[in-house]
Amino acid sequence: MKLDVSRPDLVVGVIGTGAMGRGIAQVAAAGGINVLMTDARPGAAAEARDFIGKMLERAAEKGQMTKEDAAASTGRITIVDSHKNMQPCHVVIEAIVENLDAKRALFAELEDIVTPDCIMVSNTSSMSVTTIGAKLKTPQRFAGFHFFNPVPLMKLVEVISGLLTEEWVCDALMALGKRMTREPVRLTDAPGFLVNQVGRGFSLEACHMVQEGVSNFADVDRVMRDVGGFRMGPFELMELTGLDVTQPASVLIYNQFFQEQRYRPSLIMQSRYEAGVLGRKTKKGFYNYDTSGKDLKAIVPPEKPAPAARPESVWVSKAEPEGSNKLVELLGKLGVTVEQGAQPSSKALILVTPIGEDATTAATSQGLDPKRVVAVDTLFPMVKRRTIMTTPLTDPAMRDAAHGLLASDGVPVTVCRDSPGFIAQRIIAMIVNIGCSIAQNRTASPADIDKAVTLGLNYPNGPFKFADVLGVKNIHRILDTMNKTYADPRYRPNIWLTRRAKLGVSVLTEET
Repeated sequence: MKLDVSRPDLVVGVIGTGAMGRGIAQVAAAGGINVLMTDARPGAAAEARDFIGKMLERAAEKGQMTKEDAAASTGRITIVDSHKNMQPCHVVIEAIVENLDAKRALFAELEDIVTPDCIMVSNTSSMSVTTIGAKLKTPQRFAGFHFFNPVPLMKLVEVISGLLTEEWVCDALMALGKRMTREPVRLTDAPGFLVNQVGRGFSLEACHMVQEGVSNFADVDRVMRDVGGFRMGPFELMELTGLDVTQPASVLIYNQFFQEQRYRPSLIMQSRYEAGVLGRKTKKGFYNYDTSGKDLKAIVPPEKPAPAARPESVWVSKAEPEGSNKLVELLGKLGVTVEQGAQPSSKALILVTPIGEDATTAATSQGLDPKRVVAVDTLFPMVKRRTIMTTPLTDPAMRDAAHGLLASDGVPVTVCRDSPGFIAQRIIAMIVNIGCSIAQNRTASPADIDKAVTLGLNYPNGPFKFADVLGVKNIHRILDTMNKTYADPRYRPNIWLTRRAKLGVSVLTEET
């Protein structure tokens, strides 16, 4: 069986006209597709059609399409009374509440209404496609078709095959996604699919670090923006999305993976979720909000000014040659002459450049005075922000001297407490590890994983490019060290990553 989605008379049904449903209807209509749209709430579909019309008119005003095309697109949308009127559809897309029983009940009715060759799909963001379709009489024509919010702006759509989905169904959905001007990626069914799995590495590891006292919400966000290159920090992103969305999804993915520790939820998120402290929508979350003006603004604690202190002299450990060289070069630009002795002088500030190790381990394993040791993250460019780490015994005067020196050219410095891996090292290593796990499980190809993450999450790089840019062995080392330090299976390196680190090849390397 095959569906030609390029046919001019193609009809797509959309059930549920909330933010996702109306967005899907809009891009379908703009792609020249006839749309039947319905919602269980009386009047909701009409409101959605009016909203879509305004969005298309605005697009025409911006020159993104002609006024004629905007009017024609709106004209392709027809409101029907209920899903019982979806009989003419070639594809029906469900975008209702994320509730398994509700979705199953809808599709059970729908498959007796539509024609035998109609494709039925769910826009679920995290539920198993196989589970939703398991009780259908024809699960072979059922699949996942997961768009991202806001649909007209987010180009990605995940095409998910359930265990019983036939090949022609996903072939048709890939072509349909392109006709709707989206960028489709194909994957097999897995909890959280692709993008939501990777997103756990960003949000959960940030929470775990704050929970163990390594840093705070604002500093983690600053580091991930300025050092990691992300548009938003993890806590900023959760504030925008809302913990009423993020926390249940995290728990669902964790449980559907049978408590896989990489996805272990955070107590910080859970307590706020239970207290109703959800982010912008409740005007209180990880940040408080200024509600005095027209626009809601997060109240971000200001960074303290850099200390005026400077060290008498500086010695840089050569235990990590690449990091040492980068740091010595930077210090030269700051006008510092680094001590050249094999050991630091008695009053020197001691700088180390660990990858994955905490400052304490670097100091003790190298026989250095922990009271004078400050660790510097050199794995990332030290252009927009620098991150330093202290041991529990580091003299505050030495900490301030390191901070003042490294901020002396105007680049801000973030100080974190001792941790096996700096803030950006830990979060990005977890993103890479989850990406490799998805590839190892054959959920999607490495190239599609990177494509989906950059389009669906707006990350500066996908997991595989991050690993290749920062060094596959470096990423493996961070994870391996965290795993040994914490004795927590959450941090165990995935076998895909381990093998390629041992072989010295790109993580994009697939088996022949």
